[in-house]
Amino acid sequence: MRAPISLEFFPPKTPEGADKLRGVRQQLYALKPEFCSVTFGAGGSTQEGTLTTVREIMEEGMAAAPHLSCIGQTRDSIRERLTAYTDAGVRRIVALRGDMPSGYGMGGEFLHASDLVAFIRAETGDRFRIEVAAYPETHPQARSPQDDLLAFKAKVDAGADAGITQYFFNADAYFRYLDEVRALGIGVPVVPGIMPITNSSQLLRFSDACGAEVPRWIRMRLMAFGDDAAGIKAFGADVVAALCERLLAGGAPGLHIYTMNQAAAAQALCERLN
Repeated sequence: MRAPISLEFFPPKTPEGADKLRGVRQQLYALKPEFCSVTFGAGGSTQEGTLTTVREIMEEGMAAAPHLSCIGQTRDSIRERLTAYTDAGVRRIVALRGDMPSGYGMGGEFLHASDLVAFIRAETGDRFRIEVAAYPETHPQARSPQDDLLAFKAKVDAGADAGITQYFFNADAYFRYLDEVRALGIGVPVVPGIMPITNSSQLLRFSDACGAEVPRWIRMRLMAFGDDAAGIKAFGADVVAALCERLLAGGAPGLHIYTMNQAAAAQALCERLN
């Protein structure tokens, strides 16, 4: 049976970027994704762009899930956002704490993603399927792996339906995390987030910023390719396809692909996975 996939996009900042993303989406709809999620900038700074992109995806006949962050937000501002998503016909939300723009304190009326999940449920009942973030390699700001597991449990207890993980390249980290989650009595699906490898400097920069571990052997091989873009892409395609094959063989409930608003790598990966 075909494993479900979902695709992640970010809201474009320019009209040219919006045109390009429309073309990318049309190519990727051939993969028949279960839904497409749309991210936001720090502190929710692109939430209007998020809503615009979500509306376009839905007009194109595809299910869309906006990311909703709560840091720096008030109950009224979140309520307003939920009303806009309800009016747009949205049925899924990816609920996140989010990061503040640099130079800001925490602020707002929500401290944790679990507070946001509880608020969405209190305001809208079962209107939305709520996905939340999961961290097989531990959230970079967590005090300990156990604290991070308990934070995930709090989100599920508050009403989350599923987890989507931060990307990773070590399948053992995912399976270990799943064992620990299940040991806490958490039964919701935890979908692996998958990052195609197409650009080594970009990947290493992202990974260092978000706490995703790039195993030393992958890092060393990428660095050895230097400016050989074709070599990096071919190596990256092999690594990520092998990772996905192992995850699916081990029972992962699907794959959530971080597209970076590009079509080629996601298409090639799904073709390899058949």
